[in-house]
Amino acid sequence: MTAEPAATLNLDGYTDLPQGKIATIVTFLEMRRRPVLTPFRKPDNWSLQRIDRDHRRYRALFRTIGEPWLWFSRAMMPDDELAAILDHPKVEAYALHDGTADVGLLELDFRTEGEAELAFLGLVPGFIGQGAGRFLMGEAIARAFADPVERFFVHTCTLDSPGALPFYLRSGFTPYRRAIEVADDPRLLGLLPMEAAPHMPVLSSMK
Repeated sequence: MTAEPAATLNLDGYTDLPQGKIATIVTFLEMRRRPVLTPFRKPDNWSLQRIDRDHRRYRALFRTIGEPWLWFSRAMMPDDELAAILDHPKVEAYALHDGTADVGLLELDFRTEGEAELAFLGLVPGFIGQGAGRFLMGEAIARAFADPVERFFVHTCTLDSPGALPFYLRSGFTPYRRAIEVADDPRLLGLLPMEAAPHMPVLSSMK
């Protein structure tokens, strides 16, 4: 994409973005101790399956879950770079399988000493509202605090599902930082379909 002159951020008003860029507000959250959550009894046909070494399966699930919310970080990532993350012994990626198909993704990152990151947690379209998010969060918290850690952290943004931030707050996370993220629109790069994430439409002049 053609480089544009850097825009100066106006902290008290609007800032126009260069052509082909998108922006989102990112909220960072953490928990310092394991919360007490109401246990969720999963259906017998649900299972968590490790998929960090199955890169093709991981990419397919990531895309299915993330496309409606414009998840682009892994879509932009070359195969060797993604493999270096997923193959790391301190990274764990799981698919939630309902007996027929993969319906959820959970990824935990323990590469920083004393910390655990909830890198990704998501569900395929149509599977929200069945308790799967609560189940995955319970698994995430249990695994994050299985060994002593100083904090468990996550971030979400305004591109994500509007239920994501309230869900993290209900799960025991506390917000501590906010930032603006600016990136190339992955739809204009051909990484995601143009109709993805209709809540952040492609500007008509960019189509």
